[in-house]
Amino acid sequence: MLFISSILNLGITMEQTTAGIDIGATYTKFGLMRRSGELIASGRIDTKGEFHAYLDELAKNVKDMIKETGEYVMSAGIGCPNGNFHTGDIEYAANLPWKGIVPIVRELSGRLGLKIKMSNDANAAAIGEMFYGAAIGMKDFITITLGTGLGGGIVSNGRLVHGHHGMAGELGHTMVKPGGRLCGCGKYGCLETYVSAPGIVRTAMEFMAKYKDESPLRHIPFNEMTSEDVANAALEGDSLAARVFEYSGEILGAKLADAALHSDPQAIFIFGGLAEAGALILKPAQKSLNENLIEALKNKIPVLQSKLSGVTGAIAGACALALMDD
Repeated sequence: MLFISSILNLGITMEQTTAGIDIGATYTKFGLMRRSGELIASGRIDTKGEFHAYLDELAKNVKDMIKETGEYVMSAGIGCPNGNFHTGDIEYAANLPWKGIVPIVRELSGRLGLKIKMSNDANAAAIGEMFYGAAIGMKDFITITLGTGLGGGIVSNGRLVHGHHGMAGELGHTMVKPGGRLCGCGKYGCLETYVSAPGIVRTAMEFMAKYKDESPLRHIPFNEMTSEDVANAALEGDSLAARVFEYSGEILGAKLADAALHSDPQAIFIFGGLAEAGALILKPAQKSLNENLIEALKNKIPVLQSKLSGVTGAIAGACALALMDD
């Protein structure tokens, strides 16, 4: 009954197969998924190049996939940074190669001959969590995506919160430190610049300059270090790397407390590559969340790792988005 209830809450229709497209800063993942959650096929291309040439390549790959599988597909969903559900445009995405306002739904729908719905990648992840993951049966929750950037998707009373301008949930661009790190959006001190894969690496660099702790990170060239390197070092007992995650989790938790006071969620889910660090980021985030909440909400909102993961999870979110009513 919980599964059926979550579908009804979202206004999900009963189409058999949808196409899902997840546009990231580095790669664009796509695939076909049945309503049951079975991933039939998937692929990826680089997110780069002139916009129309990129769309031609993406459309060809998706159409070839549909033809090869023989699936009947009528609709598609797109999850991407700064994707506006209302307009079908990508608007001023800091981490994508195309600047300004990009009419991706209109352009891609014509190439594919499919009805397409789009929202930001965190909104897609939130719907995927509600349809296929740990939020089945929940009506009020927040999903945070941690990767190259940081996004947020808010579900209230079983519905996605899009906002009047289609930009609700852009938590990555809320300020945590006035005059702090420069963000790709042009502002300074955004949450994304501290809590994201590049933000973790940047903090590690700063901590290596600030503290004298011996660390295996000191032997990695600065332009080759990844957040995964920092996570692995922390898991192997490196004190400096562990401090990086504690610092990042504290900042994240404080901002989650602000978000929780706006929507009063049942839970907060962390999705994306950086979420694979598990307790390294979840534990300090949970502690900081509770410390920054009002008494009435302390210890009531768990910070949980998403049950969706990797490529499959991103595609599942986009496919679920395709099934929503407007």
